[in-house]
Amino acid sequence: VQLQASGGGLVQPGDSLRLSCAASGFRFSNYNMGWFRRAPGKEREFVAAIDRSLVSDNTLYSDSVKGRFTISRDNAKNSVYLQMNTLKPEDTAVYYCVAASRPGLQATMNAYNFWGMGTLVTVSS
Repeated sequence: VQLQASGGGLVQPGDSLRLSCAASGFRFSNYNMGWFRRAPGKEREFVAAIDRSLVSDNTLYSDSVKGRFTISRDNAKNSVYLQMNTLKPEDTAVYYCVAASRPGLQATMNAYNFWGMGTLVTVSS
């Protein structure tokens, strides 16, 4: 199983960034996908999740990113994305792509079976 996140980098406050995660080694369309992050000196926290079914258009966001971030997926490309707008310095973190086989969107770490290595996002002027 591999979850390869990419797209991180250094941006200024107010900028946008799009993270991508390429999945392999499991049946992508059977898994809910999500993103977590860990800021320097802090615990990992939930960011966003998206249901396996594209029909339901079901997503979940943390309060800190709701309205600014958008999660999406492309089952044909085995990929999940995180569009991040209006970035703030407090969004600085390593962002991890995750996958969950259990039904229902979850915000807890133990709900996710697979974790990627992460990509660093730094928001600074």
